Amino acid sequence: MPMNGLSLSRSFFEASLPLLRERIPDVMAHAAAGLVGEGSDCLGADDGLSRDHDWGPSFCLWLPDALLRSECDRIEQALAALPASFQGHPTRMAPERRMGRVGPLPVKGFYRRFLGMDHVPASWREWMSIPEYHLCSCTNGEVFMDEEGEFSAFRKGLLAYYPEDVRRKKIAARCMIMAQAGQYNLPRCLQRGDFTAAMLAAARFAEAALSMTFLLNRRFMPFYKWAGHLCEKLPLLGRRTAAALNTLARTPWDSPEQGMKAVDAIEELCTLVSTELRDQALCHVQGNWLWEAGPAVQMGVREPELRQRNVMED
Repeated sequence: MPMNGLSLSRSFFEASLPLLRERIPDVMAHAAAGLVGEGSDCLGADDGLSRDHDWGPSFCLWLPDALLRSECDRIEQALAALPASFQGHPTRMAPERRMGRVGPLPVKGFYRRFLGMDHVPASWREWMSIPEYHLCSCTNGEVFMDEEGEFSAFRKGLLAYYPEDVRRKKIAARCMIMAQAGQYNLPRCLQRGDFTAAMLAAARFAEAALSMTFLLNRRFMPFYKWAGHLCEKLPLLGRRTAAALNTLARTPWDSPEQGMKAVDAIEELCTLVSTELRDQALCHVQGNWLWEAGPAVQMGVREPELRQRNVMED
Protein backbone atom coordinates (compact mmCIF):
# COMPACT_ATOMS: atom_id res chain seq x y z
CA MET A 1 0.00 0.00 0.00
CA PRO A 2 1.55 3.37 -0.99
CA MET A 3 2.39 5.84 1.74
CA ASN A 4 -0.18 8.62 2.08
CA GLY A 5 0.77 12.27 1.89
CA LEU A 6 0.68 12.91 5.63
CA SER A 7 2.99 10.01 6.46
CA LEU A 8 5.29 10.97 3.60
CA SER A 9 5.48 14.55 4.83
CA ARG A 10 6.19 13.43 8.38
CA SER A 11 9.11 11.32 7.12
CA PHE A 12 10.35 14.22 5.01
CA PHE A 13 10.28 16.57 7.98
CA GLU A 14 12.14 14.08 10.19
CA ALA A 15 14.80 13.75 7.50
CA SER A 16 15.00 17.56 7.14
CA LEU A 17 15.14 18.40 10.83
CA PRO A 18 18.90 17.85 11.36
CA LEU A 19 19.77 20.24 8.55
CA LEU A 20 17.37 22.90 9.80
CA ARG A 21 18.70 22.62 13.34
CA GLU A 22 22.22 22.99 11.99
CA ARG A 23 21.48 26.00 9.74
CA ILE A 24 18.97 27.93 11.90
CA PRO A 25 19.12 26.51 15.44
CA ASP A 26 17.85 29.72 17.05
CA VAL A 27 14.80 29.76 14.78
CA MET A 28 14.02 26.07 15.22
CA ALA A 29 14.10 26.54 18.99
CA HIS A 30 10.85 28.54 18.62
CA ALA A 31 9.26 26.59 15.75
CA ALA A 32 6.32 24.28 15.34
CA ALA A 33 6.08 22.03 12.31
CA GLY A 34 3.49 19.74 10.80
CA LEU A 35 1.00 19.40 7.98
CA VAL A 36 -2.32 21.13 8.64
CA GLY A 37 -4.64 23.08 6.37
CA GLU A 38 -6.19 22.67 2.94
CA GLY A 39 -5.68 19.64 0.77
CA SER A 40 -6.69 15.99 0.83
CA ASP A 41 -3.35 14.96 2.37
CA CYS A 42 -4.07 17.06 5.48
CA LEU A 43 -7.27 15.06 5.93
CA GLY A 44 -5.69 11.69 5.21
CA ALA A 45 -8.04 11.43 2.22
CA ASP A 46 -5.52 11.59 -0.62
CA ASP A 47 -5.23 8.88 -3.24
CA GLY A 48 -3.53 8.34 -6.58
CA LEU A 49 -5.70 10.96 -8.25
CA SER A 50 -4.67 13.56 -5.66
CA ARG A 51 -1.12 13.56 -6.97
CA ASP A 52 -1.88 15.56 -10.11
CA HIS A 53 -1.62 18.89 -8.27
CA ASP A 54 -0.54 20.46 -4.97
CA TRP A 55 0.66 17.17 -3.49
CA GLY A 56 4.03 15.91 -2.33
CA PRO A 57 6.48 15.86 0.58
CA SER A 58 6.23 19.16 2.47
CA PHE A 59 5.57 20.67 5.86
CA CYS A 60 4.43 23.85 7.49
CA LEU A 61 6.98 25.66 9.64
CA TRP A 62 4.97 27.84 12.03
CA LEU A 63 6.85 30.63 13.76
CA PRO A 64 6.04 33.61 15.96
CA ASP A 65 5.08 36.46 13.63
CA ALA A 66 7.95 38.78 14.65
CA LEU A 67 10.57 36.04 14.36
CA LEU A 68 9.38 35.08 10.89
CA ARG A 69 9.65 38.69 9.73
CA SER A 70 13.12 39.26 11.19
CA GLU A 71 14.67 35.95 10.07
CA CYS A 72 12.88 35.43 6.77
CA ASP A 73 16.04 35.47 4.61
CA ARG A 74 17.90 32.96 6.80
CA ILE A 75 14.88 30.67 6.91
CA GLU A 76 14.55 30.72 3.11
CA GLN A 77 18.25 29.95 2.69
CA ALA A 78 17.92 26.94 5.00
CA LEU A 79 14.82 25.66 3.21
CA ALA A 80 16.55 26.07 -0.17
CA ALA A 81 19.14 23.51 0.99
CA LEU A 82 16.48 20.79 1.35
CA PRO A 83 16.29 18.18 -1.43
CA ALA A 84 14.06 18.79 -4.43
CA SER A 85 12.71 15.24 -4.20
CA PHE A 86 12.11 12.74 -1.43
CA GLN A 87 11.41 9.03 -1.80
CA GLY A 88 10.83 9.56 -5.50
CA HIS A 89 8.36 12.45 -5.14
CA PRO A 90 9.03 16.15 -5.90
CA THR A 91 8.95 18.20 -2.73
CA ARG A 92 6.81 21.34 -2.33
CA MET A 93 9.15 23.51 -0.27
CA ALA A 94 10.34 25.81 -3.06
CA PRO A 95 8.46 29.14 -2.85
CA GLU A 96 6.80 28.69 -6.24
CA ARG A 97 5.32 25.32 -5.19
CA ARG A 98 3.97 26.20 -1.75
CA MET A 99 0.64 27.76 -2.78
CA GLY A 100 0.65 29.57 0.56
CA ARG A 101 -0.13 26.25 2.26
CA VAL A 102 3.28 24.98 3.40
CA GLY A 103 6.70 26.41 4.22
CA PRO A 104 7.27 29.20 6.76
CA LEU A 105 4.00 30.57 8.14
CA PRO A 106 3.16 32.90 11.04
CA VAL A 107 1.32 31.19 13.88
CA LYS A 108 -1.35 33.86 14.33
CA GLY A 109 -1.49 34.58 10.61
CA PHE A 110 -2.19 30.91 9.90
CA TYR A 111 -5.19 30.82 12.21
CA ARG A 112 -6.36 34.29 11.15
CA ARG A 113 -6.59 33.08 7.56
CA PHE A 114 -9.19 30.46 8.49
CA LEU A 115 -10.94 32.05 11.45
CA GLY A 116 -10.84 35.75 10.66
CA MET A 117 -9.32 36.28 14.11
CA ASP A 118 -6.02 35.55 15.85
CA HIS A 119 -7.49 34.00 19.00
CA VAL A 120 -9.66 31.06 19.93
CA PRO A 121 -13.29 32.24 19.59
CA ALA A 122 -14.43 33.64 22.91
CA SER A 123 -18.17 34.08 22.34
CA TRP A 124 -21.00 32.28 20.59
CA ARG A 125 -21.07 35.06 17.99
CA GLU A 126 -17.42 34.46 17.11
CA TRP A 127 -17.94 30.70 16.88
CA MET A 128 -21.02 31.14 14.69
CA SER A 129 -19.15 33.44 12.30
CA ILE A 130 -16.71 30.71 11.20
CA PRO A 131 -17.66 28.13 8.53
CA GLU A 132 -17.37 24.56 9.77
CA TYR A 133 -14.93 23.57 7.03
CA HIS A 134 -12.58 26.41 8.02
CA LEU A 135 -12.49 25.08 11.56
CA CYS A 136 -11.73 21.64 10.13
CA SER A 137 -8.98 23.02 7.91
CA CYS A 138 -6.99 24.55 10.76
CA THR A 139 -7.37 21.56 13.12
CA ASN A 140 -6.82 18.61 10.77
CA GLY A 141 -3.56 16.88 9.89
CA GLU A 142 -0.77 16.47 12.39
CA VAL A 143 1.70 18.58 14.36
CA PHE A 144 5.13 16.93 14.11
CA MET A 145 6.93 19.21 16.55
CA ASP A 146 6.12 22.25 18.68
CA GLU A 147 9.00 23.66 20.70
CA GLU A 148 7.13 26.49 22.44
CA GLY A 149 3.59 25.15 22.36
CA GLU A 150 1.90 28.30 21.02
CA PHE A 151 0.57 26.65 17.88
CA SER A 152 -0.63 23.54 19.73
CA ALA A 153 -2.30 25.56 22.48
CA PHE A 154 -4.39 27.40 19.87
CA ARG A 155 -5.19 24.09 18.19
CA LYS A 156 -6.20 22.51 21.50
CA GLY A 157 -8.58 25.39 22.20
CA LEU A 158 -10.34 24.84 18.87
CA LEU A 159 -10.44 21.05 19.21
CA ALA A 160 -12.28 21.46 22.51
CA TYR A 161 -15.14 22.04 20.05
CA TYR A 162 -18.11 24.36 19.94
CA PRO A 163 -19.69 25.59 23.16
CA GLU A 164 -22.73 23.40 23.77
CA ASP A 165 -25.15 26.25 23.02
CA VAL A 166 -23.61 26.66 19.57
CA ARG A 167 -23.65 22.93 18.88
CA ARG A 168 -27.32 22.74 19.89
CA LYS A 169 -28.25 25.69 17.68
CA LYS A 170 -26.53 24.12 14.70
CA ILE A 171 -28.13 20.74 15.34
CA ALA A 172 -31.55 22.41 15.55
CA ALA A 173 -31.01 24.06 12.16
CA ARG A 174 -29.85 20.78 10.61
CA CYS A 175 -33.01 19.09 11.88
CA MET A 176 -35.12 21.65 10.05
CA ILE A 177 -33.25 21.35 6.73
CA MET A 178 -33.24 17.56 6.85
CA ALA A 179 -36.99 17.57 7.48
CA GLN A 180 -37.85 20.27 4.97
CA ALA A 181 -35.62 19.10 2.09
CA GLY A 182 -35.55 15.35 2.61
CA GLN A 183 -38.65 14.26 4.49
CA TYR A 184 -41.11 16.75 2.97
CA ASN A 185 -39.97 18.33 -0.29
CA LEU A 186 -38.13 15.45 -1.95
CA PRO A 187 -41.14 13.07 -2.03
CA ARG A 188 -43.37 15.86 -3.35
CA CYS A 189 -40.87 16.76 -6.07
CA LEU A 190 -40.66 13.12 -7.13
CA GLN A 191 -44.46 12.83 -7.22
CA ARG A 192 -44.57 15.84 -9.54
CA GLY A 193 -41.79 14.48 -11.75
CA ASP A 194 -39.75 17.63 -11.08
CA PHE A 195 -36.34 16.00 -11.07
CA THR A 196 -34.34 19.23 -10.98
CA ALA A 197 -36.07 20.28 -7.77
CA ALA A 198 -35.67 16.73 -6.46
CA MET A 199 -31.93 16.87 -7.12
CA LEU A 200 -31.64 20.16 -5.21
CA ALA A 201 -33.72 18.85 -2.32
CA ALA A 202 -31.59 15.70 -2.12
CA ALA A 203 -28.39 17.76 -2.14
CA ARG A 204 -29.63 20.04 0.66
CA PHE A 205 -30.67 17.02 2.70
CA ALA A 206 -27.34 15.27 2.12
CA GLU A 207 -25.25 18.26 3.21
CA ALA A 208 -27.40 18.80 6.31
CA ALA A 209 -27.26 15.08 7.19
CA LEU A 210 -23.47 15.06 6.89
CA SER A 211 -23.17 18.16 9.06
CA MET A 212 -25.58 16.64 11.60
CA THR A 213 -23.46 13.50 11.83
CA PHE A 214 -20.28 15.50 12.42
CA LEU A 215 -22.04 17.64 15.04
CA LEU A 216 -23.32 14.58 16.88
CA ASN A 217 -19.73 13.28 16.92
CA ARG A 218 -18.36 16.67 18.03
CA ARG A 219 -16.13 16.89 14.96
CA PHE A 220 -15.79 19.72 12.45
CA MET A 221 -17.10 18.84 9.00
CA PRO A 222 -14.56 19.27 6.18
CA PHE A 223 -15.09 20.93 2.81
CA TYR A 224 -17.99 19.23 1.02
CA LYS A 225 -15.67 17.39 -1.37
CA TRP A 226 -14.36 15.23 1.48
CA ALA A 227 -17.34 15.24 3.87
CA GLY A 228 -18.86 11.96 2.70
CA HIS A 229 -15.53 10.13 2.68
CA LEU A 230 -14.63 11.19 6.23
CA CYS A 231 -18.16 10.82 7.58
CA GLU A 232 -17.98 7.08 7.04
CA LYS A 233 -15.16 6.88 9.62
CA LEU A 234 -17.10 8.62 12.42
CA PRO A 235 -18.04 6.34 15.34
CA LEU A 236 -21.61 7.63 15.76
CA LEU A 237 -23.82 6.97 12.71
CA GLY A 238 -20.89 7.45 10.33
CA ARG A 239 -21.34 4.28 8.30
CA ARG A 240 -25.12 4.47 8.47
CA THR A 241 -25.16 8.06 7.19
CA ALA A 242 -22.71 7.23 4.40
CA ALA A 243 -24.76 4.18 3.38
CA ALA A 244 -28.03 6.14 3.31
CA LEU A 245 -26.53 8.94 1.23
CA ASN A 246 -24.95 6.44 -1.17
CA THR A 247 -28.38 4.90 -1.66
CA LEU A 248 -29.83 8.36 -2.24
CA ALA A 249 -27.11 9.19 -4.77
CA ARG A 250 -27.34 5.93 -6.72
CA THR A 251 -31.10 5.47 -6.88
CA PRO A 252 -32.68 6.46 -10.22
CA TRP A 253 -35.84 8.50 -9.81
CA ASP A 254 -37.63 7.81 -13.06
CA SER A 255 -40.31 5.61 -11.49
CA PRO A 256 -42.33 5.82 -8.25
CA GLU A 257 -40.87 2.49 -7.10
CA GLN A 258 -37.29 3.68 -7.54
CA GLY A 259 -38.05 7.04 -5.94
CA MET A 260 -39.40 5.29 -2.86
CA LYS A 261 -35.99 3.66 -2.29
CA ALA A 262 -34.50 7.13 -1.83
CA VAL A 263 -37.38 8.22 0.41
CA ASP A 264 -37.07 5.07 2.53
CA ALA A 265 -33.31 5.63 2.97
CA ILE A 266 -33.99 9.18 4.15
CA GLU A 267 -36.66 8.10 6.63
CA GLU A 268 -34.40 5.36 8.01
CA LEU A 269 -31.57 7.84 8.53
CA CYS A 270 -33.89 10.36 10.19
CA THR A 271 -35.02 7.63 12.57
CA LEU A 272 -31.40 6.95 13.53
CA VAL A 273 -30.72 10.66 14.01
CA SER A 274 -33.85 11.06 16.15
CA THR A 275 -32.72 8.20 18.38
CA GLU A 276 -29.27 9.75 18.79
CA LEU A 277 -30.80 13.12 19.66
CA ARG A 278 -32.70 11.44 22.48
CA ASP A 279 -29.65 9.43 23.55
CA GLN A 280 -27.64 12.66 23.87
CA ALA A 281 -30.52 14.28 25.79
CA LEU A 282 -30.82 16.97 23.13
CA CYS A 283 -34.57 16.50 22.92
CA HIS A 284 -37.28 14.05 23.98
CA VAL A 285 -39.51 14.22 20.90
CA GLN A 286 -40.69 10.77 19.88
CA GLY A 287 -40.83 9.62 16.26
CA ASN A 288 -38.53 10.63 13.42
CA TRP A 289 -40.17 13.83 12.13
CA LEU A 290 -37.19 16.16 12.53
CA TRP A 291 -39.28 19.28 11.98
CA GLU A 292 -40.63 18.75 15.52
CA ALA A 293 -37.19 17.87 16.93
CA GLY A 294 -35.52 21.11 15.75
CA PRO A 295 -37.44 23.55 18.01
CA ALA A 296 -37.14 21.13 20.92
CA VAL A 297 -33.36 21.00 20.55
CA GLN A 298 -33.17 24.79 20.34
CA MET A 299 -35.17 25.20 23.55
CA GLY A 300 -32.17 23.71 25.34
CA VAL A 301 -29.95 26.64 24.31
CA ARG A 302 -29.23 28.72 27.41
CA GLU A 303 -28.09 31.97 25.77
CA PRO A 304 -31.35 33.94 25.31
CA GLU A 305 -30.41 35.76 22.11
CA LEU A 306 -29.16 32.59 20.45
CA ARG A 307 -32.21 30.62 21.59
CA GLN A 308 -34.54 33.22 20.09
CA ARG A 309 -33.00 33.08 16.63
CA ASN A 310 -35.00 31.61 13.80
CA VAL A 311 -34.68 27.85 14.26
CA MET A 312 -33.63 27.38 10.61
CA GLU A 313 -30.74 29.83 10.91
CA ASP A 314 -27.31 28.38 11.44
